[in-house]
This record gives sequence, C-alpha cells and structure tokens, in this order.
Amino acid sequence: MSRAINVAVAEQEVLNACRMHGAEVSAIETLASGGTRVVLTNSDGAATMKRVFGAKLLTGAVRRTPLRTWSL
Repeated sequence: MSRAINVAVAEQEVLNACRMHGAEVSAIETLASGGTRVVLTNSDGAATMKRVFGAKLLTGAVRRTPLRTWSL
C-alpha cells in the first residue's frame, strides 16, 4: 500500500487531521492542481487517513509543483 495520498483539503487541515488521528507525516505539499499531497511515515497511518478523508480523496493524475534543486 502506498503511503502517499492526494486530498481535496488545504495543507493545514491535513496536518490537523493527521495530528488528531496520530498519523505521522513524512512529507507534505500543496498541489498545483488544487488540494494537498501528503506522505505518511507508514502504511497504517495512510490507511487511517484514507478512511478519515473518504470522499475528499483525489483519484487520477494531479499536477504537482516542480521541485527545483540547485547545485553550486
């Protein structure tokens, strides 16, 4: 099971819900297409949050913000 989920919820709301349900966040980002992508530290946390967000889960392709890394 993937630890990453995409939801139609603002980033702060995702963080609050994860904290309330004891799901530890590994990474989080606001999606360019709207909503939030969150990666949980384990599959149990991901399964819990999938149940919590239910109908707010985004399915299919989403547009992410490109990550730029700079090397000097």
